[in-house]
Amino acid sequence: MNRNEENVRGLAGGGSGSVRSDGAGPGVPSAGSGGLGGDGAMGVGGPGGGTGLGWGGPATGGPGGPRRPIPPKLYRISEIVEYSRVSRQTIHNYTTMGLITEARRTRGGHRLYDESVFGRLDVIEELKGRNRSLRDIRTHFAELDQRA
Repeated sequence: MNRNEENVRGLAGGGSGSVRSDGAGPGVPSAGSGGLGGDGAMGVGGPGGGTGLGWGGPATGGPGGPRRPIPPKLYRISEIVEYSRVSRQTIHNYTTMGLITEARRTRGGHRLYDESVFGRLDVIEELKGRNRSLRDIRTHFAELDQRA
């Protein structure tokens, strides 16, 4: 049995599984959690449930029905530094200059960035490699953003 089958089996069986929330959106069942409902927000039958059909069904997005969209992953500065080899200070400077934009902030004030930041960092590095100034790069992004 693979991991997805285990998760579906665990969800169908109910239980008091855990719900992971990493600040990027609503809680998501953790791998091998055994079901939803760890915070009491969603029980075995889905919202308003108690049907004994597992979580969901066609009306609520469970197995066999329409799926809910997965929330986009948001990255903290430390993750961007780890994946992009750009320093924390450089990320801060690029944000201040408007070269990259934060998607939102956590309740504690930490900046969160979406996946587009990695593409923008690649473009910045490419243009810097062509001896473009940061002012030229900012103008380049301003023109791109106006078209979008």
